[in-house]
Amino acid sequence: MKALFDLEFRKFVTPTIIKIIYVLIMALLGVGYIASVIAAFQASSGFGIFVLLILGPLFVLIYLALARAGLESLIAQIRTAENTAELVRLAGGNTPGPVSDQGGPVPPANPYQP
Repeated sequence: MKALFDLEFRKFVTPTIIKIIYVLIMALLGVGYIASVIAAFQASSGFGIFVLLILGPLFVLIYLALARAGLESLIAQIRTAENTAELVRLAGGNTPGPVSDQGGPVPPANPYQP
């Protein structure tokens, strides 16, 4: 809870709440599936059976897979950032790259100057 009020964003909150978000997405998809089946049966029984057995589960599975892939991508990016920060810390806090004569990193060359 303390990390939510960290205005310098030193700690990532997403890994701790990602499970809750995924459960909420699954619950919303389930409620949407039930609502669409009820609406389809009100339209006609044939369409209701089609939505119940084919269209509804297909829709839910595709959206659940997309949500899972998006959340996994977000977690992978966060873990990459955490691991990179740890590697910089272990290397002594210096930024990677060539070092100038003054001891700092070499600025990139300007491609617009000859």
